[in-house]
Amino acid sequence: MTKIRERDKASSADGMSPSTDDGSVVLVVEPLLPQRIRRPSDLLRFLATLIVLVIVVLLALVAQKTLNGLESDVIDGTNRAPFLLSGLVGVLSGAAMLGVPAAYAIERVIHRDGLRVAEGLFAAIAGMVISFALGEWIVKAGPGELQVLLTGGRDGVEPLNTLLTSVIAYVTAVRISRRPTWRAILWCAVALNAIALFAATAATILGVVVSILVGLAVGYATLYGVGSPNTRPPGSAVVAAIRKLGFHPVKARRMDDDHQSSRRYAVSLKDGSLLDVTVLDRDRQVAGLIYRLWRRIRLNSETSRRAIRSLRAELEREALMAYAAQAAGASTPRLVGTSEIGTDAALLAYEHTPSRALDDVPDDEIDDNLLAQIWEQVLLLQVQRLAHRRLTGDSIHVDEEGRVILMDARSGEIAAGDLLLRLDIAQLLTYLSLRVGAERAVRAAAAVVGPNMLAGALPLLQRIALTRETRAALNKNKELLTAIRECIVELEPKVEVDEVRLERFRPRTLITIIASAFAAYFLVYYLTQINLNMISSAKWGWTGVALAAAMLTYVAAALMLRGFVPEKLPLGRTVLVQFAGSFVKLVAPAAVSGVAINTRYLQKRGIPPGQAVASVGASQLIGLAFHITLLLLFAYITGSSAATSFTPSRTLVFALLALAVVVPVVVSVPPLRRMITTRIRALFSGVIPRLLDVLQSPRKILEGFTGTLLLTIFFVACLDASIRAFGGSLGFTAVAIVFLAGNAIGSAAPTPGGLGAVEVSLTAGLTLSGVSTEVATSAVLLFRLLTFWLPVLPGWASFAYLQRNEAL
Repeated sequence: MTKIRERDKASSADGMSPSTDDGSVVLVVEPLLPQRIRRPSDLLRFLATLIVLVIVVLLALVAQKTLNGLESDVIDGTNRAPFLLSGLVGVLSGAAMLGVPAAYAIERVIHRDGLRVAEGLFAAIAGMVISFALGEWIVKAGPGELQVLLTGGRDGVEPLNTLLTSVIAYVTAVRISRRPTWRAILWCAVALNAIALFAATAATILGVVVSILVGLAVGYATLYGVGSPNTRPPGSAVVAAIRKLGFHPVKARRMDDDHQSSRRYAVSLKDGSLLDVTVLDRDRQVAGLIYRLWRRIRLNSETSRRAIRSLRAELEREALMAYAAQAAGASTPRLVGTSEIGTDAALLAYEHTPSRALDDVPDDEIDDNLLAQIWEQVLLLQVQRLAHRRLTGDSIHVDEEGRVILMDARSGEIAAGDLLLRLDIAQLLTYLSLRVGAERAVRAAAAVVGPNMLAGALPLLQRIALTRETRAALNKNKELLTAIRECIVELEPKVEVDEVRLERFRPRTLITIIASAFAAYFLVYYLTQINLNMISSAKWGWTGVALAAAMLTYVAAALMLRGFVPEKLPLGRTVLVQFAGSFVKLVAPAAVSGVAINTRYLQKRGIPPGQAVASVGASQLIGLAFHITLLLLFAYITGSSAATSFTPSRTLVFALLALAVVVPVVVSVPPLRRMITTRIRALFSGVIPRLLDVLQSPRKILEGFTGTLLLTIFFVACLDASIRAFGGSLGFTAVAIVFLAGNAIGSAAPTPGGLGAVEVSLTAGLTLSGVSTEVATSAVLLFRLLTFWLPVLPGWASFAYLQRNEAL
């Protein structure tokens, strides 16, 4: 800590410590502010530039013909310009590209800002080296299509213009964008330089754009790496701003805090009172921006907060929330003044009340009276429709007399909707349950706000709705939310809970979309490799056999489901449900769609949800057992050298050895073991009792096992007929192994219906088995056409019919 007095230049912007009206010195105690800081905004700009760069390159690769045509038009237009004009533009652009940075450097040196010029020179050198290295890599080892787009296929053309990249890196690092006049002159010079390059056919459109983006990225990386001069006002400036509000400070002390977006000072006044001052720094307003953006994209708009807010908007928001809370009668620190501190900061001054955070209060000191006070304060906010939005242990304080004070209302909302108010209840209830237990927390809340208000928060007891700190604490007590729900239901057993969906999408949905995009790309790639003459030569007789086998798979799937449901199911409608499942596969992974639609069908038939899930789980469990058994059996048979010598194949031996190594490793890792057991328990809970019910009927056993076996046989027959339709030939057991392995990979893939994964795995399996690449590719695409794409239309019709008749 350092003590700042008059003429102490280490903490005062003008070299003077503030003094009171009577001339006495104000003591400011704070750590020395760093001379340079890394601004999160520079890092965000760097990341955004990289993202734009990737998008530009990908779009250029997709629209190559359009880009080449546009470039031809630009070059043709520049070539039609008079020679004298072209030469003049070339001379002016070259002079401007070197002259503007040099003139700006001289201007900065005159104003004693040579360090900024040095940073710019460092960025220029880095930009030159990086652009040269990237250009050499693209020319010698880069993708051919990208090389053509960046050089136009002409010798001597730089993929990245070294001069342009280094100049953009330089002007970015010296922050020329903050000077409107200089910025306009610079971009005029860049435009002239681009015209001159096009006229001389020395660059391409993509090359110029990529050069600029690489220069920007290098400049922002330099700014973040070396840091920027610290423009945050020191404590002396804060004291001066407080004095302008009419107060008479005699001492200020910087308080240690963990807040990323504000500094806090304790200011002693001449009359002996204290102020708690919050300083909002402009450069810290973007701290945590990536997390806030992710939450805003992922959550519904009503629950998410604005990711970016200006300094003045942040000041006004916190001040308005403080005044509204005071008007509501809530016990919050009284706001006594606000002020800007120059152009880079603002402050809010609150009356100081000695208190300690609830996080610092031992659990045994949190009695029922304290819990009741907390809920009373929150209820005052709720009545006036004020949402606090951060009811955690660091924002709930207890003063010296044991009274509750609500702090840190900056994230709050005025005129909040019902959802935000219920979210506050859910958050506070969860936090207090972590401290005193679910039963006691629910009982204390019900005594103040009533069971009805707690019941309204019941569907919002979701991890995603809670603060980051509370979610982290729940990792140590994963059953707490369930316990809270049970306690609320005991108070209000007749409550009807409507599900509230807070997430726009889940992370696995994003993964599915990305995987589907890659799958579609690979599928299109395979389609472009097909010989159309090969398709026209398909034997339609075998194609008909493949189609019949594909259609019979739906009958087999219906028999399989009927066999594991003790209740009677109509065969026709059950077959339609399987067709409807083929439509659902378009929007869900293969392993999920069938389970979901069959479970829904059984529930609509009047079967209780638990038994419906158990029946589908039983069919899936038996299907999995059949799948593994058949795979091992066919692999065993395929490896036999003779009918009487059943020697297992070398591949099977390696597979079993690998499985023997992988399984113990997975089981020995606690997180993996818990994940697998949890998922298996959730899927197959209640399966054994359901199987025991089925075993009492021999007819059901026969129907279920027959359907399971026929389902695999018909799929293998369809793939085998597809191979023969294109003149290929492969043993039935080998085809069965390829299908079983490919189907397993497709079921594990996150893409809808295993799209992409199934095609690649089946094609690779057939090729390794000796089928030519053309035949294998054509056969797999015919197989997928008959089993995945063709049933979509009848699947949609079945889905719509079943919904109209309330069967789904």
